[in-house]
Amino acid sequence: MKLGRLPHEPAALVEFYHESLEQLGAVCERTWHDRLQLVAEGSAAKLWNDEGALHEVELHFPPAEDTAPRNAATEVFPGSPLTFRLAETLRPAPLPIERAVLAAASARLPANDVVEKLWLAQFPHTARWRMNTPFRAAHAFSLLALVRCEIQAIDQHWSLHRIGLSLPDGERDDDLANNFGFAQVEPSEPADLAWPELPSGAINELLANAMILEMTEELAGIRARQENYLRRELDRIDDYFLAYEAELAAREKRAGSSVKLKAADRLAAAKSEHTRRREDQLKRHEIRIIPHLDAVLLVAECAWQTQVNFHERNQPVIVEALFNPRRRRWRLEQGTGVAVSSRGDMD
Repeated sequence: MKLGRLPHEPAALVEFYHESLEQLGAVCERTWHDRLQLVAEGSAAKLWNDEGALHEVELHFPPAEDTAPRNAATEVFPGSPLTFRLAETLRPAPLPIERAVLAAASARLPANDVVEKLWLAQFPHTARWRMNTPFRAAHAFSLLALVRCEIQAIDQHWSLHRIGLSLPDGERDDDLANNFGFAQVEPSEPADLAWPELPSGAINELLANAMILEMTEELAGIRARQENYLRRELDRIDDYFLAYEAELAAREKRAGSSVKLKAADRLAAAKSEHTRRREDQLKRHEIRIIPHLDAVLLVAECAWQTQVNFHERNQPVIVEALFNPRRRRWRLEQGTGVAVSSRGDMD
């Protein structure tokens, strides 16, 4: 889910800078409604100097419609580098994984005929489905991440995304990402709740795959513009060097043997320079995607576990399965019988 940009509100930015810089140890004072005087040292001063030396400055927060020249060291404006540096400074390192337990929408057991229909819709190549054991309470786990994405191209692009993934398969959970702001969180977690272990490498891999899908639509437009720019530059370089090489070839035909040798050397140098210029443009028009992980939340929610018996390809299969009422989807427990994908394939 791509989050919308907040409007530029100087009053809100003044409050954000005031609270954030004081948290970092700076001494701040509001000198006017759009100005903030501060004295900073250490981590707060590193916004202006890498050494963290004592720094005093009055920040100005002009309105967005102000078209006067900007001073990045003393003014906070849309896209201000100070805001990005402040956000990076406030981000804890290493990034902690927060935890939350979602309140159950209903404590009632799902009806057997309903969950059977959902199973057959999710696994259409199965038949003769039935539950071997009654539903027992369990928990399903998901990962929610806030990712700030920087795209470096001809133009620089920033976007903020909230990514929801089910665990452990990493399937995208767009409903969780879109509606998490309306979710109710339990004030305390159950005593018997066993949280899964999440190695940082596994989190990075899951989020990388999700971001590739998330950025596909946005990258399509950027890639099209980039390709147009690249094609124009390559055509310009090709036209120049082809004309130059044709001119050298014509001179070589008219000249004597000694001049022909010089023309041949020039022609070889021109071809080498032609190749170098093309490669340089290819590098200049690369698109770089740099994600910045700002927050990670491990989410637990009520689910129902049971043992399921069904037939696939005329073969009986028994597995442990977990039903998530919010997503209305089944998930097969790993290492419990034969795993069946949502396409009906058997592993």
